[in-house]
Amino acid sequence: MIVAKFGGSSLADGNQFKKVKNIILALSERKYIIPSAPGKRDPKDDKVTDLLYACHDAAKAGRAFKHILGRIRERYEEIAEEIGVTFDFGPDFDAIAQELAKGTTRDYIASRGEFLNGKLLAAYLDFPFVDAAQVIRFDNNGHFLEEESNRLISSVLADIPRAVIPGFYGADETGAIRTFTRGGSDITGSIIARGTKADIYENWTDVSGIMMADPRIIPDALHISEITYRELRELSYMGFSVLHDEAVFPVRRAGIPTNLRNTNDPKHPGTMIVATAQSDASHPVTGIAGRKGFCAVALEKDMMNQELGFGRRVLQVFEDYGVSFELLPTGIDTMTVIVESAKLMPHLDEVLERLHQDVHPDQLAVHDHLAIIATVGRGMVRNFGTAARLFTAISQQGISIRTIDQGSSELNILVGVDEADFENAVRAIYDTFIRT
Repeated sequence: MIVAKFGGSSLADGNQFKKVKNIILALSERKYIIPSAPGKRDPKDDKVTDLLYACHDAAKAGRAFKHILGRIRERYEEIAEEIGVTFDFGPDFDAIAQELAKGTTRDYIASRGEFLNGKLLAAYLDFPFVDAAQVIRFDNNGHFLEEESNRLISSVLADIPRAVIPGFYGADETGAIRTFTRGGSDITGSIIARGTKADIYENWTDVSGIMMADPRIIPDALHISEITYRELRELSYMGFSVLHDEAVFPVRRAGIPTNLRNTNDPKHPGTMIVATAQSDASHPVTGIAGRKGFCAVALEKDMMNQELGFGRRVLQVFEDYGVSFELLPTGIDTMTVIVESAKLMPHLDEVLERLHQDVHPDQLAVHDHLAIIATVGRGMVRNFGTAARLFTAISQQGISIRTIDQGSSELNILVGVDEADFENAVRAIYDTFIRT
């Protein structure tokens, strides 16, 4: 049994709806369908969710909003006409207008994009429509209730063999609509897959799975056919954005594989994300990802390793200013705290002053404009000299490595370089491990 989620680009217009219908009906095993709100039809277009947020902002500020709501209605009516479905949107849009006038929540308004798209897709497929508010539960503080949601999914869907369930939202214990973070339809699909004990969770978007590196840096980057959830987690943190981070956990815990597929190229097998790899990695490296915008705060102090609580006091300073650390390379007399520059810079002077006061370092330096590159692969454990090859590849390009970190799992090697060297470092790593 398959749960299939379709993103906003997959449902942006009538032509995309037709592709989605063909995909769904091509396999009878595709039982539960999770749609996003319509995305952009072209780069200059607006996402429906953005227009809904604009409606809410206008209503909250006391400005007219019905012209924006009218644009949204026209968008749905245009799709309905293109796919040949007769659907009366009047009652739903009247209800939305009334809620806006009453000062409804931002969550409620944002959820209507998926709600309406779900109803339209259900009518097109001739599937039952199940409102996500019936099966996805939050507490009254907006925290997702996993076990209660699993119970509701199992109960409500027990006698409904096929259905369309909109993504992105649910309801709290009072019945008020609550949403996940932006892009949360991925999360809904994962939750439904776990709750229905699906065999596969398909996530359909506009790319054919995951590439081994950012194609903007490596235009001919190879496609990844299979990747483990652990590898994906490491790569996602460093910039792979094909799947919402929180969407990984429900299916990972249940041992359900996720298949990332392309609505515009349905014959492509995409990328299969699995708990345990079914085949040996063809390269020691599965993928390379990185991000700019980091800053290193380096402390030196003689005998710091014998000063009980030194590291705790250092991190307490950052915590007091709401700055979480990303990496923490250390030595006997040195400690480097790597953080996001955007979070540190507004508090830099205060943080440095507190560090001087609280831990009395011999030296304290700040290195900004760092990029962190993650080289990830389950095959690295069985390949001797992986780290040496990586460092050699970077150094041969005349690039200085500012920081090195490797987790105990040996799944990931992180290096820090100057932002100006970021792209060249990624190319050097890719050339060494993939092209040779």
